[in-house]
Amino acid sequence: MKTSELHELSVDDLKAKLAELTEERFRLRFRSATESIENPMRFRQLRRDIARLKTMLRARELGK
Repeated sequence: MKTSELHELSVDDLKAKLAELTEERFRLRFRSATESIENPMRFRQLRRDIARLKTMLRARELGK
């Protein structure tokens, strides 16, 4: 997910996307405990996307 795409989303959309990615990360971690994952780099990508979303939400909360 690119930062330019995040700038276009509303606060509600950002929160929904954050919940979606958090759920996906949970399911991926749970699945990795029981079977092998086809794309282990997805963990890093999800973690970074979640951080981007949280940063954008915090910046909008502060009014920047």
